[in-house]
Amino acid sequence: MSDSVRIEQAMKQLTALILRHAPATGTHQTAVPHLTLMHATGMSEPLGSVYKPSICVVAQGAKMSTLADESYRYDPSTYVVTSVELPVISKVIEASPAVPYLSLKLSFDIDIILDLVHAMDQPIQSPVNPTRGIMLNRTSPELLEAIVRLLQLLDRPIDIPILSPLIIREILYRVLQGGQGGLIQQFAVLGSQAHSIATAIRQIVRQYDEPLEIEQLAKSVNMSTSAFHKHFKRVTAMSPLQYQKTIRLQNARHLMLAESFHASDAAFRVGYESPSQFSREYARMYGRPPMLDIQELRNSVTSS
Repeated sequence: MSDSVRIEQAMKQLTALILRHAPATGTHQTAVPHLTLMHATGMSEPLGSVYKPSICVVAQGAKMSTLADESYRYDPSTYVVTSVELPVISKVIEASPAVPYLSLKLSFDIDIILDLVHAMDQPIQSPVNPTRGIMLNRTSPELLEAIVRLLQLLDRPIDIPILSPLIIREILYRVLQGGQGGLIQQFAVLGSQAHSIATAIRQIVRQYDEPLEIEQLAKSVNMSTSAFHKHFKRVTAMSPLQYQKTIRLQNARHLMLAESFHASDAAFRVGYESPSQFSREYARMYGRPPMLDIQELRNSVTSS
């Protein structure tokens, strides 16, 4: 059987499985740890979130994710891999009631990547300098067939605790075998510059509402300030301060939208000392002042 036929068959199975376990629109948590399904019947508003190390595979439709000024479009022919925590703005760009957007996201612990690299008993192939922490890969029949087996476990919950860790390892092994496997494993290799930047990113995400001391952060990962800035931007497409600001604004938007925070309260909660500065930076990122943006988002959800 040819690869194209295997891919076509796996996509049909994947589509049916997602529709069965995510029959309504929205994002659905599953019984498999760290596996979520998404179902959308129309194009969506751009929404920001912090992508953890994960892979996202599309069965139908298409999505666009933006990191800083870079855009990544993925559909059934490609999947996206995120190797570090990145503040990404995403929107569904192809979907309809007749052909809904269907996808899955599987988050993973980067330590599993390192374990697999050692188990493969091959020379570690990672670039000298860190590269971007998000990338697109072509889908393969081996990857899709493993993902289908993972989703089939949702029909047999008793098997999930035993079999899902094994299948997830196979999925990540297939990802590593892809054309950009070396770019992924660099973030798992202890002592690499990419691993050091990933460590710094985790610190910023945990303490995003606190003042950012660049020199101290660089020192904590054994880098000079200039090298830290250079490598950080290679991985995230933005400076450390821009990264922190994006994380703050995304969290403030979530507080206002999901928890009905007033703009000034959300500003203080995420670390801003000046509500006016918060409003300026928010409007610069999202194109509208905070409360107007939230009202427009709510109207969009209501109309859809």
